[in-house]
Amino acid sequence: ARTASGWRPDPRGVPCSAPVGVVTVSASYGAGGSEIGPAVAAALGLPFVDRAVPASVARKLDVPLDQAERRDETTDRGLWRVISSMALVPEMAGAGPLAYNTFTDEHAFREKTEEVLHEIADSGGVVLGRAAAIVLAGRADALHVRLDGPEEVRITRAVARTGKPEAEIRRALRSNDAARAAYVRNFYRTDPAEARHYHLVIDTTAISWTAAADLVV
Repeated sequence: ARTASGWRPDPRGVPCSAPVGVVTVSASYGAGGSEIGPAVAAALGLPFVDRAVPASVARKLDVPLDQAERRDETTDRGLWRVISSMALVPEMAGAGPLAYNTFTDEHAFREKTEEVLHEIADSGGVVLGRAAAIVLAGRADALHVRLDGPEEVRITRAVARTGKPEAEIRRALRSNDAARAAYVRNFYRTDPAEARHYHLVIDTTAISWTAAADLVV
């Protein structure tokens, strides 16, 4: 099999018929989650479910970054205001779009999101983000992966890859990483970067994204 990006899985890797329930992928900004995730899904013959935290959360996050990077009640309330004011949750595994504003509180939103994640795991898939490694931590048929790397290297490579100004990339990185961390801390009171949540942690600034995808497969 070959993906749209031209990546070919190592034939020595896990065959597509392997009994893989779900692969969860947690990725910091610029670590290749949106590229490595689909490559892994194609190699394993599984659907890919995108969107960790919608990009608009990062854009709309009205909590100062220094607060978003730590856990406190102010951050919690601020993040929920952003989430609850948004129009739609991106469609997940055919579950259909879910309106944020239909949820009256965080408990209902979290419960529905976890329900959808378990449905995805039951049918098989590769999930990017949404704290899936934490939600599905008790499943024996899950592989949890974290993609990360030094911030400055991620910035440099994103500039080279996109051609955008460094200042713009730096702002996007700080905003997106803070929003994703705040999402996990708000709902699960933990740090998504902690290695204990994952079976495999890969520095995707040290090896190629092709090699990283092959490692996961």
